[in-house]
Amino acid sequence: MTEHTRNDGLIFYVNGKKIMEKNPDPEAMLLSYVRQKLRLTGTKNGCGGGGCGACTVMVSRYDPESKTINHFSVNACLLPVCQLHGAAVTTVEGIGSTKNKIHPVQERIAKAHGTQCGFCTPGMVMSMYTLLRNNPQPTLEEITDGLAGNLCRCTGYRPIVDGFKTFCESENCCQNGAVNETACCMANGNGSKEPMDNGNLELFSKDDLLPLDPTQDLIFPPELMLMADSLDQTTQKFVGERMTWISPGSLDELLQLKADYPQAPIVMGNTNIGLDIKFKGIFHPIIISPTRVPELFKVSQKPEGVCVGAGCSMSVLKSVLERNCSSFPQENTHMFRALLQQINLVGGQPIRNVATLGGNIASAYPNSDLTPVLAAGRCTLVALSKEGRRRVPIDKDFFLGFAKTALKPDEIVLSVFIPASRKDEIVQAFRHAPRKENALATVNAGMRVWFIENSNVVKEISIYYGGVGPTILSADQACEQIVGRPWEETTLNDAYGMLVDDISLGASAPGGKVEFRRSLTLSLLFKFNLHVLQYLKEKDVTLSEIPKEMQSAIQPLPKHIHPSYQEFQNVLENQPVQDPVGRPVMHRTALSQATGEAVYCDDLPHTDCELFLGIVTSSRPHAKITHIDFSEALNLPGVVDVVTAKDIPGKKFRTFTGFDEELLAEHEVSCVGQMVCAVVADSKAHAKRGAAAVKIGYEDLQDRIFTFEEAIEKQSFFLPRRTIERGNVEKGLEEAEQVHEGEIRIGGQEHFYLETQSFLVIPVGEEKEMKVYLSTQHPAFAQEAVAETLNIPSNRVSCHVKRLGGAFGGKVTKTSILASITAVAAWKTGRPVRCVLERGEDMLITGGRHPVWGKYKVGFTKDGRITAADFQYYANSGNTADESVLVVEKILLHLDNAYNIPNLRGKSAACKTNLPSNTAFRGFGVPQCMLVVENMISDVALKLGRLPEEIREINMYKEVSLTHYKMEFDPENLVRCWDDCKEKAEFQRRRQAIDMFNQQNQYKKRGIAIIPIKYGVGFSEGFLNQAAALVHIYKDGSVLVSHGGAEMGQGIHTKIQQVASRELNIPASLIHISETSTECVPNTCPSAASFGTDANGMAVQDACQILYKRLEPIRKKNPNGTWQNWVMTAFLEKISLSATGYYRGHDLDMDWEKQEGKPYAYFTYAVCCSEVELDCLTGEYRTLRTDIVVDVGRSINPSIDIGQIEGAFMQGLGLYTMEEIKFSPSGVLYTRGPGQYKIPAFCDVPLKFNVYLLAGSSNPLAIYSSKGIGEPAVFLGSSVFFAIKDALTAARKDAGLSGPFILNSPATPERACLACATRFTKMVSQSESRSTSGSAQPWALDI
Repeated sequence: MTEHTRNDGLIFYVNGKKIMEKNPDPEAMLLSYVRQKLRLTGTKNGCGGGGCGACTVMVSRYDPESKTINHFSVNACLLPVCQLHGAAVTTVEGIGSTKNKIHPVQERIAKAHGTQCGFCTPGMVMSMYTLLRNNPQPTLEEITDGLAGNLCRCTGYRPIVDGFKTFCESENCCQNGAVNETACCMANGNGSKEPMDNGNLELFSKDDLLPLDPTQDLIFPPELMLMADSLDQTTQKFVGERMTWISPGSLDELLQLKADYPQAPIVMGNTNIGLDIKFKGIFHPIIISPTRVPELFKVSQKPEGVCVGAGCSMSVLKSVLERNCSSFPQENTHMFRALLQQINLVGGQPIRNVATLGGNIASAYPNSDLTPVLAAGRCTLVALSKEGRRRVPIDKDFFLGFAKTALKPDEIVLSVFIPASRKDEIVQAFRHAPRKENALATVNAGMRVWFIENSNVVKEISIYYGGVGPTILSADQACEQIVGRPWEETTLNDAYGMLVDDISLGASAPGGKVEFRRSLTLSLLFKFNLHVLQYLKEKDVTLSEIPKEMQSAIQPLPKHIHPSYQEFQNVLENQPVQDPVGRPVMHRTALSQATGEAVYCDDLPHTDCELFLGIVTSSRPHAKITHIDFSEALNLPGVVDVVTAKDIPGKKFRTFTGFDEELLAEHEVSCVGQMVCAVVADSKAHAKRGAAAVKIGYEDLQDRIFTFEEAIEKQSFFLPRRTIERGNVEKGLEEAEQVHEGEIRIGGQEHFYLETQSFLVIPVGEEKEMKVYLSTQHPAFAQEAVAETLNIPSNRVSCHVKRLGGAFGGKVTKTSILASITAVAAWKTGRPVRCVLERGEDMLITGGRHPVWGKYKVGFTKDGRITAADFQYYANSGNTADESVLVVEKILLHLDNAYNIPNLRGKSAACKTNLPSNTAFRGFGVPQCMLVVENMISDVALKLGRLPEEIREINMYKEVSLTHYKMEFDPENLVRCWDDCKEKAEFQRRRQAIDMFNQQNQYKKRGIAIIPIKYGVGFSEGFLNQAAALVHIYKDGSVLVSHGGAEMGQGIHTKIQQVASRELNIPASLIHISETSTECVPNTCPSAASFGTDANGMAVQDACQILYKRLEPIRKKNPNGTWQNWVMTAFLEKISLSATGYYRGHDLDMDWEKQEGKPYAYFTYAVCCSEVELDCLTGEYRTLRTDIVVDVGRSINPSIDIGQIEGAFMQGLGLYTMEEIKFSPSGVLYTRGPGQYKIPAFCDVPLKFNVYLLAGSSNPLAIYSSKGIGEPAVFLGSSVFFAIKDALTAARKDAGLSGPFILNSPATPERACLACATRFTKMVSQSESRSTSGSAQPWALDI
């Protein structure tokens, strides 16, 4: 091998510049290479596992055989640098910049308001850019498919689609098979049935967009073409610190390597091995990467089928199958079409572009989407080694166990043969996943049946399932019941019975969802049955038709995106054109975000002698620490020091709501994930290895508490427990005509901000000064924490926040602790220290939204009037108090939501458990509180046989009233929102249409719900409502504004710029906001509670008015002068051009002893109507339409406010229907990244998504009559939950069930499917009750 090996390095290009890398690190990925070595920080690190798309770049390669250049999007976090030989890489910086020229893709996402925090934006841009390089006029479906691998937590996706679909503007853009679609997708944000009430106002203009000009794109480097044509077959070998990378140039060389190193994995797309190395700690000293072996990429077509090289990517395989579907007779394409259906759902586009067919088979994962179809479809593979070749069937005998196959250690997969379907043979593929796209399957299946010619008698059948065992499973007993018999109901009924026995999953089966998964196997076979019956009918083999009410069971859920509508108020006619207030102004740094120039904390350049911090966390839920041994860690390369609690010179804890929380555990740990110590090293990789080498000794403590029941039994609470009551609840319940008791559980939620917790602490080296750069909502709190931890005055610590890549409440308390630990490391070493948590660490350490158990007892009249309600709330706070006591207080303050219940009582308790501590999250307990209230309303409706919307309307506040804490308010705008929403959503018409649909369809049901909210804005702790600002005017007339609000995507800097522009009467272009810094504005309050613009806007207004007043004499002297003239004159006349502004804030408070107060400045009102279609056989749903009406007062910036509403709604949709946090029975967090934790993606956006800002509203209690909007709309996502519940009610009616039923949140497909009580779920349920495994410990805790 050595004589064919060369070590002259890699040659590749990045953004048109040649890179020659003599000895690349085999462990380095492209992401770290471009960020650290090339300083191209536009490409972001969101998850490190290919699951979020933040690191998307374009890779281009020349194919010498076809003489074409192929462009494909990839996840830079998974692409090894060693694979880049001969490639041209394009990052977001390479397509355009604000300094030179922006690219149309960058311009359109920015102008369409498709960026908020901006952290995901470069990845979105590169996915779209790559699509356009391959297809300059894509369809809308191609755009959403191309973006399926990209996640956004801020926008709600609608504006991103709106911006990018301008590229597909054409006469026929909507003619792609949509049913009853009359409006073009390019209609000006307006559906054909919607009146243009607001005079054709648009959020962005499409008239002056830059045209797409392919001639401006970077050319593919000719040198790389020559390299590709030379067909260099020498082996490349790169040796790193721990790993050797070998890339053979020929098949013989590859086989020799496999013979020499049989345990070395083969890496092509790195979507499997890369994840194992990164997340499971699996180490491979040698990697073989045969990406230059041409035989692995050969495709040959024969009359019997197609032979595909094992190295072909999923995208290539898709193209091959699409060609075959066109070239083969249709009756021979069933197999190809079934595989195509699955390929389209394997990961996102960047994953499909690199993941290979051979890798998918050889990895032998039990939930692979392809292997059940390949096995059922008679596919074979060629296994090759030095000893020879053999053809191996891909079947149950090939897959031996979890990640084990019949391949010998020295064998490779050379190719896979996919046979064409024979006459009278039908093949179908099925899958169900936690999210419609870019998610591993829960259960999937491949099914094939071959009939005797011109009959319905089965000659041959094969049924394979994935996701129901350690490997794919063949349903042999069920097949035996079918083969040789006619395909009819009796045959299938026997098969269903056998299938229940075929699929056996224990209660502790990995992945959980046991009953659901078993039920799915039956449901999917039933769907196959319907497909086969349809096939036989079309071939005139049978005369019987599928009953009409069952036909929709095999129709896919709707997916066509309809035009959406955004309505907002125009500015007043006499408002000056220069005044931006009230106009849909683009986010002030949107273009910088789209070009990758926007700087986030980890984008700051590395400084000399900088170190990296790695956190060591507890592996036990409750234990004493007996010893910490870091001797092995200190001996590792690059490790500099270890930081423990003993190294902290000042306070070793932070105090939240009266409870102390240790920075680093010293004697005892109380959850898995508690921070114990930290390792400081010269690189992130060395710090990570050092942290893994620290050995902590434990002595387990037995009194572990995880669940609500355990906390209640042991009275484990953070005090005080709160109670509030109005009227006489006991008497009200006694006198009620009917009484009902119910409950609902709401799961927790991970913040999943795209930018993880990030810090850079730099010791100035003089007078104990520390500069802290970090991503936080509360810089002053971090400053105070660092100062107290280091035992120095606050004036020696300056905290700087440029922007945050999302926060949602999760960057306050734990952020201050992490900043303090990083500062201790910088203090101890005297060197700059950087700490950036990996996604899994962040999810483990920082906590999320509190899971809540709500119980209620409600009394009501026969006509639906609620006379009394008694609520008990328990919140799972985790191991420390954090802000939990405040969360359970806010729960009680929103107990009434929009309803005037005369006798109302609420009690709340924060449960202390041995899980990671939960914290603030957008809505701060209100989304949990109100779901319980609305579920009570739903139960009352079900008890009375009435519609939920009727009960809501009967009980709604309708006139000036007092809340249950005696605060007066006028609900006029609440009622207006309700009436407007019903009208704009065409609620009554659609309710009738849904009833008709449900009568005509047995296995598809539709549901609709309309939900109101009354949300209190402001901090109930009055001192938190104050704000300050500092405004400088420079001699050239430019203005620098500093204020206490942190920009985290909510657009506060943009709105502040609008305020300053109006007050100083100058163009916004003259105003700059650099950062939020404790050096400029001291003692700031957190950017939270939807109050950031309210408070900081008033402070900036105050400062600007002071300055404008100072300039008044000069303006009077020279009324025709310019702003610049006036400013210079003021300077010459020695008038100060700097002013501080201050806003005292509302005096808000709540007296819990008296149970009364004024905890909020005002209320934001909103109403949301959503409609869903539900597949009763799988529990999968699609949100067909959502209409939201919100009272935002007079919007300062409609584009930002609508963006906040849409983003919050989608976050709520995730909370209530899909996001699940899972813990093991010993308290270990399972869900540590986008692979296991699913947030909403493009595929989850309502197909029609309308937002209306209530007209004619005002609010004298906030700046320019606006209202806070960041949090209220989260709860509106519950309209989808209750629409699902409405659909379930219809399904249960068919099953003979009526009345209230428990549907806990999130309403996942699992819960929805089991609640439908179909014949198949009942079969599994009966089988489960007969089994004796009931005592087995479940896979996950029920939190």
